[in-house]
Amino acid sequence: MACECSQASAQTEAERATLRIALALNATMFVVGMAAGLWAQSSGLMADALDMLADASAYALALLAVRRGTAFKRNAARWSGSLLLVLGGGIVLDVVRRGLLGSEPLGLAMMAFSAISLVVNVTVLRMLDPFRHGEVHLRATWIFTRMDVLANLGVFASGLLVWLTGWRAADLVVGLVIGLYVAKEAIEILKEARQQACTTKTTTLR
Repeated sequence: MACECSQASAQTEAERATLRIALALNATMFVVGMAAGLWAQSSGLMADALDMLADASAYALALLAVRRGTAFKRNAARWSGSLLLVLGGGIVLDVVRRGLLGSEPLGLAMMAFSAISLVVNVTVLRMLDPFRHGEVHLRATWIFTRMDVLANLGVFASGLLVWLTGWRAADLVVGLVIGLYVAKEAIEILKEARQQACTTKTTTLR
């Protein structure tokens, strides 16, 4: 019994250490990304930065959920999913605003920041790989980071298009795609949390 408790404690501490590193990296990249997005007038970069903020929030909630009960973990996943849904809507609104008012995105800046973000997110994704099939609040962090990697690739591609062709709409297109994808992932997290809640209730009734 003592051995099992020790192993569980070690696993919990490993989870906390991983989440702390992921939180620090994403919080830093959010600040840098928002500054870069505003300077470069890029919806794609701002969407990517907001994605980092959503990740940082998810990691913070997951940290709080460690050593907590199942209900708290489900609620942490719900909060993560809800935040992601709101941010996805905000990204789409920003794309519409820039489409109506116009913008001059800087392709090289988009490529540079998205490349740095990609390195960070691939590193974090590898760290979070053990959580891929874990509890719902931990799986949510893996889903967030997987989404970020795809978003980084999209922003890099759109930055390349803007730089090579001057086609500014590429930035709006990738911003819209990221926004919609963010919303889709949010719904996936919320569904998974709800399904786990239903499963728990069924088990309790039995």
